Amino acid sequence: MRVKRGLASHRRHKKYLSAAKGFRGGRSRLYRTAREAVERSLQYAFIGRKNRKRDFRTLWILRINAGARLSGLSYSRFMHGLKLAGIELNRKVLADLAVYHRDDFAKVVDLAKTALK
Repeated sequence: MRVKRGLASHRRHKKYLSAAKGFRGGRSRLYRTAREAVERSLQYAFIGRKNRKRDFRTLWILRINAGARLSGLSYSRFMHGLKLAGIELNRKVLADLAVYHRDDFAKVVDLAKTALK
């Protein structure tokens, strides 16, 4: 008895075509084009998850730098002062302080300044 593979290939095609919903033209209708588009989109998604971490770190550094400069300290001097003071706050928390809790951030900057002297 021979094996008929229609069901398996239909499922495979359906999987890719449903993943390609919302794509324009043949990219959502033709199996081969849809498969290529979906595989490429998955690669972009993987890379994007890495880039998002990089982008957020850049944003946090910008915000910390802006907040530190308001208190008369550059970003690098501020971070060095924090290390000397033994303050282990990560950049995400520092950026949040700099944007939403300026008074508290100013106190942290003062601690870093005193550690630098």
